[in-house]
Formats: sequence, C-alpha cells, structure tokens
Amino acid sequence: MLFYTVYWLSLPVFSFTGLLLWPVTSYRWRSGFVTLWNRLVVWWLKITCGATYEIRGRENLPSGPSVVLSNHQSAWETLALQYLFSPASTVLKRELLNIPVFGWGLRAMEPIAIDRSNPREALKAVKEQGQARLASGNHVLIFPEGTRKAPGELGSFARSGADIACAAGVPIVPVAHNAGTVWPTRQWKKRPGHVVLSIGPSLQTEGNNSKQVTEQARQWIEQELHRIAG
Repeated sequence: MLFYTVYWLSLPVFSFTGLLLWPVTSYRWRSGFVTLWNRLVVWWLKITCGATYEIRGRENLPSGPSVVLSNHQSAWETLALQYLFSPASTVLKRELLNIPVFGWGLRAMEPIAIDRSNPREALKAVKEQGQARLASGNHVLIFPEGTRKAPGELGSFARSGADIACAAGVPIVPVAHNAGTVWPTRQWKKRPGHVVLSIGPSLQTEGNNSKQVTEQARQWIEQELHRIAG
C-alpha cells in the first residue's frame, strides 16, 4: 500500500508537468523528465517491497539508434528499459493512451500505438512509425511476445521488430530479465526478490533477413533466462 500511495500520487505530477512542458521543450528534454518517474517507481519498489535489481551488460548499450527486443513479464521492465535506452519509443496497444493521467504521460514519450484488433494496419503502423522514430534518433522498444508471460515461460516472437531494424539498417539489442518474479502479471501484490536485467551484444542486421535475426535474438534471450534462473 505504501508503494502504491507514492506511485499514484507521483503519476499525475509527472504527467501534468510533462504536458505543460510539451509546447516549450524538445522531445529529448521532455523524455528525460518523464522517465524520472520511471526511475522513481523502480527505486521506490526496491525501498518498500524489497525488489532489488542489477543491470548486466551495460557495455552493450548502443551509441546510436537500435531496435530493442525484450521478453515481457511485467510492468517493471517497461519502466526500466525506457530510461536505460532513452530516448525510446515503445510499441504498445492504443488503449493505454486513453487511460486518464497515465496515458497523458505516455503520449509525451512518442510511443508507437497500434490497434491490435487490426493486425494488418498494426504491422503497417509499426514499420512506418518505427523507421521514422529511428531516423529521428530514438530507440524502438518492442516486446515481440506480444503479451506478458509468467517467469519461466517464453512465447513465440513476432518479426515486426526485426523487419524495422533490417529496413532501417540498425542493430537489434536483445534483453532478458526475470522481473515477473517481483512484479507478477495481473496481480497487485508485489514480492521481494532480485531482478536481473541482462543486455546482450548487438545483433547486426546487414546480410540477414528478419526471420534469421529474430531467431538469433530469441535464442540469446532464452539462453540468458536459463543463466539468470541459476
């Protein structure tokens, strides 16, 4: 309850301020401000609920735009990856932008919002907007499983992220983590534990097709999840 008290009280402060800053600041400045809230939430979860964490592979953070492919277990990694790869445009379902206050803050981050009820249009939007975001200097953050999975599970990967990377000629950065152990999906209760988030070496797209690179990313994430687990 203490965690959620600060979570919900701080959210409108950052969302409203982000909206006020929108007309008078650059996207990069605004993105840096909004992700301060992400940092606050991750830190506050550690303080109140004992959810410690470590980041491995910081040396693999790319110097230029990239497509980040991560497994998806909870909300924790969506927060952490947005500031680790800042500025980052996240591919997400359009409905999230309609959530009062929370959705306003999301809009300030220039996400790639898709309509999952129309897969063809969603794929088109991801490709077009993804390449535009990369061209402007952003990273594109994608969870290729499409939905959150329980710890120990890894779903099939969609190829849309690799399609964008191959078309734009940028590398893919695979990320593996076990955040679902402390922030379980579809549960309010948080658990003490230790999150390991591992950033892998960049996968070059030149000379590869999207199917090959997607499989390379999935294999690395799967192997890294086993290593994280013990």
